[in-house]
Amino acid sequence: MSSVNARILDAEFAGPAADTAAVPAPAPSLLRFITCGSVDDGKSTLIGRLLYDSKAVFDDQLEALKRDSKKFGTTGDDLDFALLVDGLSAEREQGITIDVAYRYFSTSKRAFIIADTPGHEQYTRNMATGASSAELAVILVDARKGILPQTRRHSFITSMLGVKSVIIAVNKMDLVGYDQGVFDAIVAGYKEILPSLGFTDIAYIPLSAKNGDNITARSPNLPWYTGETLLERLETAAPETFEEEGAPFRMPVQWVNRPNLDFRGYCGTIAGGRVSRGDEVVALPNNGTTRIKAIYGPSGEVASAGAGEAVTLTLADEVDL
Repeated sequence: MSSVNARILDAEFAGPAADTAAVPAPAPSLLRFITCGSVDDGKSTLIGRLLYDSKAVFDDQLEALKRDSKKFGTTGDDLDFALLVDGLSAEREQGITIDVAYRYFSTSKRAFIIADTPGHEQYTRNMATGASSAELAVILVDARKGILPQTRRHSFITSMLGVKSVIIAVNKMDLVGYDQGVFDAIVAGYKEILPSLGFTDIAYIPLSAKNGDNITARSPNLPWYTGETLLERLETAAPETFEEEGAPFRMPVQWVNRPNLDFRGYCGTIAGGRVSRGDEVVALPNNGTTRIKAIYGPSGEVASAGAGEAVTLTLADEVDL
């Protein structure tokens, strides 16, 4: 996976050197990132707060948020920022994320595509879909609960899908009195599982999504923390990217094509790497192993396909996707 940085380079100059100042600056780079972690760690609230504090919420959306917070909110009289992301009626009724929700915003330094993924174990496959196209992961940890099995599971899936850059966001610091000792203990605990993961760029940030501490501005409630805010880290992160030849194959399945009982095709756009007929693949989240039986592109069957191509794959065995 590679970040998109659109540039136009002119080989010749039509005018004198003094006119070059009028050439438009390159478009801000695009970062695709995912938020993940255990259920109720505050992923949707974090994204909602990030959108709100980044001035990416329109007036009509804000008015709708105020109404929805009174009707569905779980934060009393305060705005429930999770409702900016959790749009399904079942999500609002249950107070959890079920499907992957994509949100877009930009700053003067960078554009972002965020994938908010569910934390509940039942919806782990949806989390894997979101992670398959991410360049960076924000892994949330509830400061009160510490590192949970689902935290480890999401970290492993993120690593296995090729994400190298992560931010460990220790959320709900307000509920532990902004205690540095709690933060340090979680950091130490996460470092114990790092050797089993493939992360090469990692940052640890204490924050409170509900109150906005360390989201876009440094918080006076955390004077012992001198690092970057979440937004600063996102704006400056340089995720490690794979060379085309060595990229692992990854494809989120967007649709299962079943025109008749004799055909079952898995449709999607290849997020990274290449795949060929006969290749062995692993289906997440259940780790089922099978081989590619056939690959179909827009013009019919092909022997192989690469990143960015929309394809339908058939498998040699039945696997749970």
